[in-house]
Amino acid sequence: MKRALAWIGTGLLAVFVVIQFIPEARTNPPVTREVKWDAPATRELAKRACFACHTNETAWPWYSHVAPMSFLVVGHVNDGRRRMDFSEWDKPQRATFKDVDENISDGEMPIWNYVLVHRQAKLTPAEKTQLLDGLRATFLQDPPIRRQR
Repeated sequence: MKRALAWIGTGLLAVFVVIQFIPEARTNPPVTREVKWDAPATRELAKRACFACHTNETAWPWYSHVAPMSFLVVGHVNDGRRRMDFSEWDKPQRATFKDVDENISDGEMPIWNYVLVHRQAKLTPAEKTQLLDGLRATFLQDPPIRRQR
C-alpha cells in the first residue's frame, strides 16, 4: 500500500511539474480608449470590482503563474475582456448595460473566487447600487459599440 501511494504521489508531482511548462499568455494589450466615466467614483468602484478582468490593466498575481491556477485566471481574464473591456471602448462590446445590471444584481460579478482572494472587490449593497447607477449613466453618455453575440 505504501508503495502504491508513493507511486501515485510521484506521478502527481510529475504532472504538476510538467503542466508548469504549458504556456499561458498573460498579456495587457494597449489601452485604445477607456470608457468616459460619468464620475470618478464610478471608475473607482469599477476599478475595485471589475478592472482585473474587464480592462487591459490586469495586475497578474503570483498565482497566475502557477498551473493549474494559471489556467483558471487567464481563462477568466480572457473571457471577461471578450465580453466587455473598459479599456477598448472604441471596439465592439458583447455586453449591454442590461447584462451588467443582471450580473452585478444577481451577485455573479465580481465572481466568487476572485472576491475570495481579493476582499476589496466585494461590494456592499450600497456600493452595488452606486456602481450600477454610475454605470447606467456612463453607458447612456458613452454607449459601447454593439457586437454580435
